[in-house]
Amino acid sequence: MAYRKGRERAPMSDETYRYVWERLQAGDLQQDIAADLGINSGRVSEIKTGLRGTHITGIKRAA
Repeated sequence: MAYRKGRERAPMSDETYRYVWERLQAGDLQQDIAADLGINSGRVSEIKTGLRGTHITGIKRAA
């Protein structure tokens, strides 16, 4: 996979999607989850709204 210049992070794994989803279900704040994982809070939001990780969360993609 090609990354933007200066980016060396791998795509999120199923394990990471599951971890984020479990923390969201537990009521943790998106920014706290993102900070703990070193990712942008937008990624956490995408999981919460069904734009990413739906194969793990089982939720429908948001309209």
